[in-house]
Amino acid sequence: MSTTASTKQGRETRERIVRAAAALMGQNGASATTLDDVRAATGVSKSQLYHYFGDKRGLVEAVVEHQCATVLGLQTHALAAVSSWEDLERWADLMVAIVEEQGARGGCPIGTLAAALSDVDEELRTSLSEAFRAWSDAIRGALTRLRDTGQISVDADLDALTTRMLSAIQGGLLLAKTSRDANQLRVALDGAIAQLQASARVRH
Repeated sequence: MSTTASTKQGRETRERIVRAAAALMGQNGASATTLDDVRAATGVSKSQLYHYFGDKRGLVEAVVEHQCATVLGLQTHALAAVSSWEDLERWADLMVAIVEEQGARGGCPIGTLAAALSDVDEELRTSLSEAFRAWSDAIRGALTRLRDTGQISVDADLDALTTRMLSAIQGGLLLAKTSRDANQLRVALDGAIAQLQASARVRH
């Protein structure tokens, strides 16, 4: 079971461990990343790992919480600024720029963890599902503003459009990761936005 640290130094140490573990799990997978790998990357002792996380499962839980908070913090902030098609395209540009900056490595932190953990840990699957739901809510909020400003038909199925957009994000990130080509995400997002504009055009 993951625990919180009680002192500022403890919190900083715990956060440093979680960040390092998240990077290792992003590169090597959650199952292939050992506590010894984390110790080597951080220089902490085995007793510190057990103090903060109890066991490897506790560390994985902390990584899930960290990655979900990081991704959702960025996405909810960026999507909250969307109220026009131009804003949506700027959000897509930001997504592609992040992938380019990372050398098209890593894919989606939430999606990567979901693929590794959903079939083996029900509690973590639920946490990751809730993260995707929160991401969907942020997308749906952006689409709702487009509808409220008359850019999407009032009878458009926002739930279906949201799912299509999130699917394009996840698929594009996976293709970018495997091909090491951020343009794969660009194509996926451009296609999703074009489909959104075509299917959600205001009807007269």
